[in-house]
Amino acid sequence: MTPALLWWMKLAVFWEKHCTVRRKFIYRGIIPVVAQQLHRENIDQVVQEALRASGVSVAELAAVATTVKPGLALSLGVGLQYSLSLVSRHQKPFIPIHHMEAHALTIRLTHHLEFPFLVLLISGGHCLLAVAQGVSDFLLLGQSIDIAPGDMLDKVARRLSLRKHPECHSMAGGKAIEHLAQTGNQELLTFPLPMQQYRNCNFSFSGLQNLVNNAIAQKEKEEGIQEGEILSCVNDVAAAVQHAVTVHIIQKTYRAMLFCIKNSILPSKNATLVVSGGVASNQYIRKGLQNLAEANDFALLCPPPRLCTDNGVMIAWNGIERLRAGLGVLHNAAGIRYEPRAPLGIDISKRVEEESIKVPKLKKIRWLAS
Repeated sequence: MTPALLWWMKLAVFWEKHCTVRRKFIYRGIIPVVAQQLHRENIDQVVQEALRASGVSVAELAAVATTVKPGLALSLGVGLQYSLSLVSRHQKPFIPIHHMEAHALTIRLTHHLEFPFLVLLISGGHCLLAVAQGVSDFLLLGQSIDIAPGDMLDKVARRLSLRKHPECHSMAGGKAIEHLAQTGNQELLTFPLPMQQYRNCNFSFSGLQNLVNNAIAQKEKEEGIQEGEILSCVNDVAAAVQHAVTVHIIQKTYRAMLFCIKNSILPSKNATLVVSGGVASNQYIRKGLQNLAEANDFALLCPPPRLCTDNGVMIAWNGIERLRAGLGVLHNAAGIRYEPRAPLGIDISKRVEEESIKVPKLKKIRWLAS
């Protein structure tokens, strides 16, 4: 039996993104029941195509790894039901996977990296900072208390009606913001950064989104246009929004670095910051984090863009890591349930806040994202 796993078995969110991307703007976002139906319609075809392309039979598989948490309940249910039926028919071990753990460990597929390392996961559904101490050993330093950065950028793109913009009609919201920001002036608008009064590693993007929406409404009033029309300064708005999101992420990541070094959780020299998730593909955000890492003697590592967004490879790799370590490999999957909400590791965010670590003010680190 080969150590191969089902590299396509990231069935909770993979098909949600893969099958709905062309309809995302039509539906103005992902609709859970639509995603569920698309999962059902495509899952068996994906399995058969993956087996044919790989030249591996089900009998040769060492195990089946599938996302069971966190994610959209309706989509998780489809993937889990199919997987449990497969392992039952073929008597294969089952490895339940935590979506965020898979993102965090993908870097070990593309780079030789030992534990521990700092992880920043930024996507459309999640935003968190954690220390990876082992395959199934994480310390959660902080996370978003409301929405994720990718979600915010998508909503701002919709508010700006970027699907009507000739350069952006086929782009996802966050990608459209990044594209327009390249030729925008970020100084046109400035937004107060969230949670400046809290010395922790938690994030918040909903308040910032409200500030942005108010600013857009004011600009529309000044230009005498209605909501749904394109602002003449749309590139500048995109640049300002992207910059605010970036600096907020940088500040929280900076505090996480200082906390980990101070408490000897990471080595004081040559520590590593891993950035993954769909928003990690944003080159402006990545450049800011690269500058931050270099200024603090950290190496910055990011999976290639195709492995930053939700994908099947990362789930299979997480399964391989767990299979090798003998962690969470189930020979009896009875009683396994999906979990739409699930924390990652041990939450020490209150300890981080209690240490009240001060980071440089915005003006002193603004250069990091410039």
